Formats: sequence, structure tokens, C-alpha cells
Amino acid sequence: MGKKPPRLDLAGLAHLRDRLQDQARAQAEERQLAEQRRREQAAEAQIFRRSVGDITPLPGKHAGERAPLERPRPEPLPRHTRQDEAAVLQESLSDEFDADTLLETDETLSFRRPGLSTTVVQRLRRGHWVIQAQIDLHGLRRDEAREALAQFLHQAVKRGLRCVRVIHGKGLGSVNREPVLKHKVRIWLAQKNEVMAFCQARAQDGGSGALVVLLQAGSPR
Repeated sequence: MGKKPPRLDLAGLAHLRDRLQDQARAQAEERQLAEQRRREQAAEAQIFRRSVGDITPLPGKHAGERAPLERPRPEPLPRHTRQDEAAVLQESLSDEFDADTLLETDETLSFRRPGLSTTVVQRLRRGHWVIQAQIDLHGLRRDEAREALAQFLHQAVKRGLRCVRVIHGKGLGSVNREPVLKHKVRIWLAQKNEVMAFCQARAQDGGSGALVVLLQAGSPR
């Protein structure tokens, strides 16, 4: 006979109930944001149709004939444009920034923007927001990790993501086994205006080797 699953006591049931409620609220929030974006897109499309009005196709030589049009070629992109953009993103994250005064004094050194309630970090720590994307910086050198993180956050904001995970590793393979990258990632994140809060991930999400980051709410930019 199979082993019977352990019975949950009242405290366990309450914890399970709270977790399910948090997940349900998070999913409802995501659905609400998706519906809001859909309505905004529909409204913009309707405004465009009203502004254009009725369209009458130009007659060709024969019914249904289309005039051949040469598609304009895209302007050549300067070779250094992408390099310059990457340099700007990299330079926007400084290693000299003093983030110690901004980090919470708990053992995980969490962070929240001034004016945000402490419940934001508590909800983030409990997994209230669904993790929508992640980046693994483990094994990268400092400059590589800094540039990769800047690019990742830039793309996440453009996509309108709300909650992401940053895996920095535990530093066990570093010199003197010091978690250098773990500390640097916190400094870099605290400098980004779109980062509203972050905290150490739950054990099942990476524990001390990862951070869960809450990004600013709003439409994709």
C-alpha cells in the first residue's frame, strides 16, 4: 500500500489557504493588466479609424490592379550605434554607488523605494507576484554581468513585465569564496529607477543565490 500523505494541522491549512489566495490575487492582477492593455489598444484603433474616415481605393488600369511600389530600403545603421547604446546602459550602473543606506537592515538586505510600504517587500518575499522572466548571471565576470543585467532590465521594461528574477549565484566559486557578484547586483539594481523593490528569493526560487525584483507598474515603454 502507498504511503498516506501527511495531514496538515490548522496552521498548515491556514498557510496553504493564504498562499492560494495570494496566488489567486496575483493571477487576477495580471489578467486585469492584460485586459486594460487590450482596451487601450482597442480604443487607440477606434480613434485612428475615426480620424482617417472612409477610404476610397485609387482605380488602376484594370480592376484590382495594384501599382508596383518599390519598398524603401532601411537607412544603414551606424556600426557603433549598438555599441554606444550598450556603453550607455553599462555606464548607467556604477560600482561606486553607495547603496548601503537604501537597503533594509534585515538579514537578506532587501530594498524598496522611499515611500513604498513595507508590505510590498513582504508580499514580494511570499511570492505574491508571478515571476515573468529571469536572467542567470552566475559565472559571468563583473563587467559582463553588469551589461547583461542592464540589457535585461531594459527589455523587461519595454515588455511591460512586473516581476523578474535575477540569479547571481552564491559566490562559492569566487576568490576567497566571497559573494562579490551578489553584492554588486544589489548595488546595480538600487540605481535603476524602474526597480521598485527586491528581496532574496524563496528557497524554491533560488534562495540566497537569487533576487526577486519588482518593476514599476505601467504600460510597456
